Formats: sequence, C-alpha cells, structure tokens
Amino acid sequence: MPLIVINSPKGGVGKTTLAAHIAAILAKRGHPVLALDLDTQNSLRLHLGMSIRDEAGYANALDHQPRWQNAVVETPAGVRLLPFGGSEPRRVLEVEMALLNRPDLLTAPVREMLADPAQFVIVDTSPGPSPALTALTPLADLIVVVLLADIASAALIPPILSGQVYGRGTMSARSADRMVVLMNQVDLDAPVSAAVLESARNAFGPRLLGAVCWDNAVAEALVHRRLLTNGTGGAAEDLQLLVDSLTARTRQSAAAPDPDAGAFPALREWGLR
Repeated sequence: MPLIVINSPKGGVGKTTLAAHIAAILAKRGHPVLALDLDTQNSLRLHLGMSIRDEAGYANALDHQPRWQNAVVETPAGVRLLPFGGSEPRRVLEVEMALLNRPDLLTAPVREMLADPAQFVIVDTSPGPSPALTALTPLADLIVVVLLADIASAALIPPILSGQVYGRGTMSARSADRMVVLMNQVDLDAPVSAAVLESARNAFGPRLLGAVCWDNAVAEALVHRRLLTNGTGGAAEDLQLLVDSLTARTRQSAAAPDPDAGAFPALREWGLR
C-alpha cells in the first residue's frame, strides 16, 4: 500500500537509477512491488532489465484511460512494471495537458494499485514540477527528492526547505510535509561534495533520508543489465540502508490513525472523509 514518489528538481541526478534499485531491493526482500514510470524518457524499464526495443507503455496513453492491469509487465528484477512507453514530444504534451485538466486519469488507477495493503508502489516522475506529480502528491506516503552533492544542488536547498521548489501557497506547504531528501553520488574525498552533504544534513535534519556514495559499480551494473542488490560495500550498502529507512518511514506513516482525529460529521455525511 505505501506510495513512494521519486522526483528531482533537475535532471541528471540519478533519480531513475535510484528508483529502480529501491524497487528491486524491496522485491528481493519479498515485498510485492509495482513500479510506475511517469518519466517521459521511458528508461526505468532499462534499469529493471528489459530490452531497449520494448516500447510498450502505459503512461503514454493515460488520456485514453487504458486498464493498468493489462499493461503490467514482469521484469527480470522481480518488479512488476508499468512503463511510460515510447512517445513523440507532441504525444507527451497531449498526455500532460490531459492530466492538468483531469488528474483523476492518474489518481483513479493509482488508488486501485494501492488497494493491495502489502504492495509497494514506486513512482518515477519526470524532473521538476509536473501535472503527474501534482496529482499524486495527496496520495503519496513519501516524496523522495533526489539531489547531487554538488554546488548546483546546494543552491536548491533553501527553496526545498521553504516548500517553494515545486510552487507556492497552501498546497505547496502540504506537499512539503511529505518530502524527504536523498543525497546521491556523494564523494567524501572531494571537499565540495563533503561540504554539501554536511550542509544538507544540517539543513534538513530528520528529513534527510540518507546518502548514496559515488561508485562506478553502479554504472558498470547498468551496462551489464543488472542491479546492485546484494548490499556488499560502497553504493550497494548505501542502497540497502536507504531501503531500510524507507520501509521504516512508510510503516510510521501507515500507522493506524486516532479514530477521533479529524472526525468531522459533516464531511463524513457529504462523502468527503
């Protein structure tokens, strides 16, 4: 049932690589995992071991309301996947405009995916704000914001702290409550990288989910169409610790609510609670 959304304010930070590893490690631990690729690059499938020639998709046809159950594919990583699919730029814009006007095109099927209480749903989104991210934010247990340990990402720390990195106003503030931050490709031997990590630790406190070190083994694994799921040293160990932190936090967010909290009779009568 937990919904974990992976996002980044900018591209090139390893967001999809991390989404694939999170999904695969959860699956290897015995959890049912459904991964939903909403990134228009359609590359999550490659990280999970599928062929580059397979361009079948789901998200690229959301405006036609396809049955998501019919689009699920089994991947070599043990993760069930809903790929974005191959799309030309015009088609991508058509889907985004449809979601902007009708977010239920996405939220309705995702609610169905979340009906299985044992299943993790991992969503890889396009970098930055998007209609898909806006639609999913109210449903998400966690929004994992991926940053690099570099100066460009350091400049994004203040707007993330203020909740304005994805917009302004009350809805943005509500979104910020669900956000945690992950620092990727950290090199403690590089002074700037170490300083940015320390700045993030001081700035975000408990909202810093973890850090994954720079490790060439990650790139080499992708070349060989495999994932680092064995947890032995370097980034592989960091990824295991990352999944430990994610599962702990989603258990906390899924704790049974106080039955008297938010018990507003009028909202119940109107079918809104």
